[in-house]
Amino acid sequence: MSAWAVVAAFGAYFCTYALRKPWTASTFADSTVWGVAEKSVLVVAQVFGYTLAKFLGIRAIAEMSPRGRPLAIVALMASAEASLVLFGFAPSPLHVACLFANGLALGMVFGLILGFLEGRRHTEALTAGLRASFILADGVCKSAGSWLLCQGVSERWMPAGSGLLFLGPACVFTWMLSRVPLPDLDDQERRGERTPMTRADRAAMLRRHFGGIAAIVSAYLLVTIARGMRADFAPEIWKALGSPAAPATFSSAEILVALGVLIANGMSVLIVDSRRAFFASIEVGLAGGALFVGSLLGLQRGWIGPFSFMVMLGLGLYLPYVAIHTTLFERLIAMTRERGNLGFLMYVADAAGYLAYASLVLVGGWLPVEGDPLRFFLDAWWCMGILTSLSLVAAWAYFATRSAPPPTSEVGA
Repeated sequence: MSAWAVVAAFGAYFCTYALRKPWTASTFADSTVWGVAEKSVLVVAQVFGYTLAKFLGIRAIAEMSPRGRPLAIVALMASAEASLVLFGFAPSPLHVACLFANGLALGMVFGLILGFLEGRRHTEALTAGLRASFILADGVCKSAGSWLLCQGVSERWMPAGSGLLFLGPACVFTWMLSRVPLPDLDDQERRGERTPMTRADRAAMLRRHFGGIAAIVSAYLLVTIARGMRADFAPEIWKALGSPAAPATFSSAEILVALGVLIANGMSVLIVDSRRAFFASIEVGLAGGALFVGSLLGLQRGWIGPFSFMVMLGLGLYLPYVAIHTTLFERLIAMTRERGNLGFLMYVADAAGYLAYASLVLVGGWLPVEGDPLRFFLDAWWCMGILTSLSLVAAWAYFATRSAPPPTSEVGA
């Protein structure tokens, strides 16, 4: 069952990325919309659609029953592909609205897939595989998009063409997810029963653990911004580093990042005691923060080259990002025995993170992607790397001072 579930989740979300990210391989050089660089406008539009979906998902994902998830996934993916087709047809600036609709359609897919994996003895291993899918897919989809551009497909039609290739497999993987059984009694004993949440349930959980959840969400917000910059402006960053990326470069860098993150976060499944696993996951996040800052220092001192920098930076970003996804919130529910589900907490964090990123893009002048943007990105990453580590330390201090829950049948590994 675990092998079936991780393949299904990996494949379904990999295909989701093929509907969302390939267009970012385009630069839309010398094109503007409303007097602003076209790519920056398109990034903002898609991110705002994605952000709105996260806010809607706080309620929708928390309340959705397992039976409704497969149909919802297929419907949202089909809507996303339709928006990409319209992106190819629509005149400027109407095509901007198409990417907004694309982000809105895809923003809830992750939470729906995650619902099939949470609350199990092997949740960390399963969700680590899921996280590896979007790290790897981010590079592979950019490579696919770059390849289509090299074949003469226009920048406006490349996203729809790339998405169409993956729509059929997405349906197959979603069917596989629908066959994953619910957590058994042993899972429920170890991790707690995962149930749909009412508004009162959601408010009670936040009220009881507000300080700790706020610290975790702050760390997640910061790495979401940094990750968004690295992902959405990868071609511009590689060029500014003096090493313009060939189509295969995106995939090569992300494969290494995915492997490192998968191993580091997937190993937490070996820790049976949820409280120990929770704090071990914070340590993984802090290690990522150190690697994050180390990559910036290494680049500026000339100790590492562009490829090593992008891989180290990716590892530093994704270690805390994935730790929060795979372990922190999962084990928080397990160790506190709160009534609820992982999707609610993840969508609170996602909504905050994507809103902050979208706001930064706007307030920061739509991000400087023309000329030499490297100084802006490096300065921003320095701040985010330090603040992420401080936020994780605050989360550690908050939960370390709270009394442990009543003993359960779990035995520490």
